[in-house]
Amino acid sequence: MATKRSASSSSSKSSSTSKSGASKRGASRSKKPSVAKDELLAWYKDMLVIRRFEEKAGQLYGMGLIAGFCHLYIGQEAVVVGVQGALEDGDQVITGYRDHGHMLATGMDPKGVMAELTGREGGYSRGKGGSMHMFSREKQFFGGHGIVGASVPIGTGLAFADAYRENGKVCATYFGDGAANQGQVYESFNMAKLWNLPVVYVIENNQYAMGTSVKRSSAETHLYKRGASFNIPGDEVDGMDILAVHEAAKKAIKHARDGKGPYILEMKTYRYRGHSMSDPAKYRSRDEVNEYREHNDPIDNARKTIVDAGYADEDALKELDKEVKAIVNEAAEFAKESPEPDPDELYTDVLVEG
Repeated sequence: MATKRSASSSSSKSSSTSKSGASKRGASRSKKPSVAKDELLAWYKDMLVIRRFEEKAGQLYGMGLIAGFCHLYIGQEAVVVGVQGALEDGDQVITGYRDHGHMLATGMDPKGVMAELTGREGGYSRGKGGSMHMFSREKQFFGGHGIVGASVPIGTGLAFADAYRENGKVCATYFGDGAANQGQVYESFNMAKLWNLPVVYVIENNQYAMGTSVKRSSAETHLYKRGASFNIPGDEVDGMDILAVHEAAKKAIKHARDGKGPYILEMKTYRYRGHSMSDPAKYRSRDEVNEYREHNDPIDNARKTIVDAGYADEDALKELDKEVKAIVNEAAEFAKESPEPDPDELYTDVLVEG
């Protein structure tokens, strides 16, 4: 996966970060890309790795090689890749339980991630964390949290540490539309603005939380407005358009890094699979899912932009997909061959004796 890139790596400004951005889907895609060829192709590959990785994880789950909960990120790839492209080395990332895409986007090795999903010794948490509890201090990835909304106060705490150290870093704190209704979120908002902490709250609004639509569960459905009473600015962004995501992320991250405090980005996105692998997702129609897949897929949108700009042709992109599938297949084989943890591992990382 591509590593974090400088927030100043791309130029030109896009209007797709406005509050009405979700209603203008497709508008920015017809324009010349605002990023260089190599950067857009790297993002495209990153999104493909996440998509193929999650498809493979779904297969392994069906084979019984992945146990417990498994929340797939298929359909939401543009969000984390677009934000990651605007972060700098040393910035932190924290998220909830739909977290495999975030791990891969930060540059964590697919082999280590897949091994952790299958509970093997070669995993990032030595097989004890599973899908929802992986970490990498090296990549500044702080989880993966199974408790709904838990990433928000922890991410706010990471930003507090950055402010205290005056290190110029920013924490990208992800959570979903369901978590947006948790009380700890608003306590965090209050402290973040009170102390002008360098945190960007990224709400991945895939519209259904665990299985109830935002319209049925939220009195205010425009989630970017949730920080208004704390004087935290926010934007609604087309989360299926990586260029729109990246431009919005650059703006928000600069705001936080410049000492102006927190920023909220509501990414209007969509998950194709159920809440978890055990969810049949009967609360929405097949036609609705197909509409997104066929007409608003983030990878297809990026592919069209790349081809229209002359950055690559269809044959080159097909070869790239083959390369990505080989990476993912290698990760799956590594996971299968990696041994299970020794039973004594149950007693490690539990407590520290003084």
